[in-house]
Amino acid sequence: MEKSAIESVFKSYDVRGVFPSEINVDLAYKIGRCFVPLLGAKRIVVGRDMRPSGEELFAALARGATEAGADVVSIGLVSTDALYFAVGKYGFDGGVMITASHNPAKYNGMKFTRSEAQAISFDGGLREIRDRILADDLPPKAEKPGSISERFVLDDFAEHALSFIDRTKVKPFKIAIDAGNGMAGATVPHVFKHLPCTVVPLFFELDGNFPNHPASPIEPENMVDLQAAVRKHGCDLGVAFDGDADRMFLVDERGELIDGSTVTALVAISTLKRYPGAKILYNLICSRSVPEQILAHGGIPIRSQVGHSIIKKIMRDDDVVFGGEHSGHFYFRDNWYADSGMIALMSCLELFSESPLPASATIAPIDTRARSGEINSHVEDTQATLQRLAAAHPDAKIDHLDGLTISYPHWWMNIRPSNTEPLLRLNVEGDDLATMERERDAALALIRGK
Repeated sequence: MEKSAIESVFKSYDVRGVFPSEINVDLAYKIGRCFVPLLGAKRIVVGRDMRPSGEELFAALARGATEAGADVVSIGLVSTDALYFAVGKYGFDGGVMITASHNPAKYNGMKFTRSEAQAISFDGGLREIRDRILADDLPPKAEKPGSISERFVLDDFAEHALSFIDRTKVKPFKIAIDAGNGMAGATVPHVFKHLPCTVVPLFFELDGNFPNHPASPIEPENMVDLQAAVRKHGCDLGVAFDGDADRMFLVDERGELIDGSTVTALVAISTLKRYPGAKILYNLICSRSVPEQILAHGGIPIRSQVGHSIIKKIMRDDDVVFGGEHSGHFYFRDNWYADSGMIALMSCLELFSESPLPASATIAPIDTRARSGEINSHVEDTQATLQRLAAAHPDAKIDHLDGLTISYPHWWMNIRPSNTEPLLRLNVEGDDLATMERERDAALALIRGK
């Protein structure tokens, strides 16, 4: 492989690229050889999603890891949150999930953890693996190679997810669930066989070619099938998972989208019923309604930057029970601080079950503001643009926790530079739609020079 191709697949939090031109079996083998000595690992666990190239990549990764001296336990086709669970629950020295998450079919990749499901970032170890491969400096093979064995974990994972709630409280809801031909098609049946709910399944067949729609529910166009199914079947709720099923998105009984901020608030309320007075983290893109709900239910809100490695560190350092992001990532202290769409769904089901109202009415007091969603703009000079935006709002409250946040009593916006491209990401929230749209359009005119 070209060095430039190897460099391009090592991202901030994972390895990801087109198979086989950017990520292939040779690279997977070398990653396995380097991953084991990086951790000093004796025993690692590996899972994979439903992409056709997953089996080849697993075989190559496992060969490299066993030659480096580690025993490899394959847990087969699982969700990413089930891989995190396996690392933490069974005490492995590390784990690898072979997945490209929500990316199109031609992609594959890997997510890595240390013991206790601690995610490995570029600066936390992936750079070292990349540099050794680029230098053709693979660690020596072990005198005694490790073994490869198999373990089934999805029943244990289901019990773990259900342990976050009182399952006897869950009402017999009718729920449409869109797995997007991703790994939720494997995990959902193991969880919901313990609940009184009726599931209307959409695209549960594992198919890494994604024949129905991309497994990226953060894009509204990929939620249309779920919305239609909720309305057609008279469901109480709709749920969509991304390809590796670590993120979860909701639709109410009318087929209307429930955004990630509102889900963060719902899970926070549910968590505070179990842990009164606990610290709850939310990233700064979340609605103002989130810290309001945390305070109203007796919790301590903690505002953070965007990004799972930052969030997990804050949660570990400050003993934060739950953390949520607008993007559908939800983190739990009692899940080794890792994210889990399934656990977030369980929390929401319990909360909806405790309400006499339908989902839309339950969230109505929480979801009171208008949000723009994230809007990307290509700019030549991100810092100069940020300075121009700040100068245009001299009477605002301004902070720089993550990019630039401009705040007024009835609206706020955040503008963050991309880490990898000349992009600015804009999020605007207003107390009403007209305010949000006015400030969104004014900000975009400044950003785009129109």
